[in-house]
Amino acid sequence: MEDQEKKLIEEKLKIEKQFQSGADWFFWIAGLSLINSVILLAGSEWGFIIGLGITQIIDAIGLLIAEEVGIAGKIIAFIFDIVAAGIFVLFGVFARKRHKWAFVTGMVLYAVDGLIFLLVLDVLSIGFHIFALFCIYGGFKALGKLSGIEESKTVETQSMTVSD
Repeated sequence: MEDQEKKLIEEKLKIEKQFQSGADWFFWIAGLSLINSVILLAGSEWGFIIGLGITQIIDAIGLLIAEEVGIAGKIIAFIFDIVAAGIFVLFGVFARKRHKWAFVTGMVLYAVDGLIFLLVLDVLSIGFHIFALFCIYGGFKALGKLSGIEESKTVETQSMTVSD
């Protein structure tokens, strides 16, 4: 009986780690998108492929506006970047709190964001969006498994209480 309990605990810890990893992707996406924005708005042309396409569009518009009005265009763009990244941070927060809607909504928005790269045929960013979505989905699936494990534990505990 002890070995079986140990295996169940190990399995639950493995699933918990997969769940956390899936939820953490939202934080990575948000953080690297902001880093990309800072790099681009500072005048460099390199960045991370994991970032959001929408922030890249915002930055391009901000740079165009900055040509006319100066630094204010970049500042306004960065404020919008923070809002876009903040939405993904919220998905991460709610996903970690085990809200399935955060995973689903976040995956849908990230997939739509990936369509931006499809328009410009940025194959690396498209590929990374697919990879990130796969990892987030793994966290979503793990959340379902964890819920199932915890429900069966609750039923088991209630059964033991009733039989006592």
